[in-house]
Formats: sequence, structure tokens, C-alpha cells
Amino acid sequence: MNIAKNMETIFVAALVVVSATSFATASGPAPRLAPTVAVQAGADANMTVVTVSAKRLSAAEKALLKG
Repeated sequence: MNIAKNMETIFVAALVVVSATSFATASGPAPRLAPTVAVQAGADANMTVVTVSAKRLSAAEKALLKG
């Protein structure tokens, strides 16, 4: 079987399978979830903070790294 000759048939068959699967697995409307409470970013005292103190590379140094 030459796959290149039958590519359109394979595509249509895959499309039919995907469409049938989406209709078969589609239930009713999505359940409504209770609203969640938003947490502010500053509320967690145990949050890890990382500070990077390094100088930026110059254009010549970047060129050396690229190879």
C-alpha cells in the first residue's frame, strides 16, 4: 500500500474518527465551579526571592560565546 497515494483517504478517515470521538465524549454543559479566592502575591511570607547581581555581557563577549 502506497501511503502517498492514499493520504487523502487517511486524512478523511482520521477526521471522521476525531469528529465521532468529540461527539461521543461531549456531555452536557460544563459544571459550574465555585468562585476561587484570589491570593495576593505579597501575602506569603515564605516566598523565595532570588536577586541576580551580575554584569551584562558586552557585544564582543556575546560574539565569543556564539562561536
